[in-house]
Amino acid sequence: MMQQNPKGELIDTTVNTTSGLRATWVGVVTNVALVIFKLWAGTISNSQALIADGIHSLSDLFSDFVVILGFKWGRQAEDADHPYGHARIETISSMIIGLLLIIVGLGITYSAVLSIYSHEPSRPSMFAIYVAAISVLFKEALFWYTLRVGQRLKSMALIGNAWHHRADALSSVAVLVGVGAVYMNPNWYLADSYAALLVTFFVIKVGVTLVWSAFKELADTAPDREVLNDLAECAARIEGVLQAHDLRARHSGSQIFVEVHIVVDPDLSVREGHNIARKVKRSLLDDFADVTRVIIHVDPDMKPQ
Repeated sequence: MMQQNPKGELIDTTVNTTSGLRATWVGVVTNVALVIFKLWAGTISNSQALIADGIHSLSDLFSDFVVILGFKWGRQAEDADHPYGHARIETISSMIIGLLLIIVGLGITYSAVLSIYSHEPSRPSMFAIYVAAISVLFKEALFWYTLRVGQRLKSMALIGNAWHHRADALSSVAVLVGVGAVYMNPNWYLADSYAALLVTFFVIKVGVTLVWSAFKELADTAPDREVLNDLAECAARIEGVLQAHDLRARHSGSQIFVEVHIVVDPDLSVREGHNIARKVKRSLLDDFADVTRVIIHVDPDMKPQ
């Protein structure tokens, strides 16, 4: 379906949505297979780390469905109830994904610490190593695929989900190290539990990053100072603009909304001042791909003539 974005460009939202949903459904199918495979293999091979890794893949599966809902709603067109669009639904989705990661990470930490404290032996078989290696290959491929689609569509939820896949791949690497250590030397029976503990570092780190990024956006945190300076310089170099000041900007999903005051010659007509403002707006929209909305306030120069 063709829709007009705030820049006045016609975009095919159906293609973007379909592409994002396809990437996420590929993740769903992969995660379903890995959850079943890891939990089964971890049970029969007696690997606590592999079972923890399977639970992590289960959290990946939940996050996939959160992304599907958030991406589908977040890409809807503006309406009367949402005049600024639905982009922040994707932001909320990414925050939920981050919270899921933190909860799962804390759960794995508790289980691993309990095993280490009680010196509960864990001697997984060689089969667990093969399963972990297969998981690394699949999840790393899924990470790059989802990340590229997310970057192309500028979807924070998809990019966050890609890093969820990467965290799962890294956790499988930790399983490889831990299980391999136990297999080489049975006296290192706690290595599997320590590997499970290492998994939580990656899981919680990604979760905290996602939650913090989403929180900053929902709190209307401004873009980086460098971006703000570039926006102000772009507005100030338009012919007829004496000064650009009080520039404000905020993120909404992948978009940036900008509000800026420009100072013009007080002797200009209303039409002339309006034309200068239109040029500033067009320049900001054309020069910055993420800028989709611009509000210009025209102020007369109040300095003594």
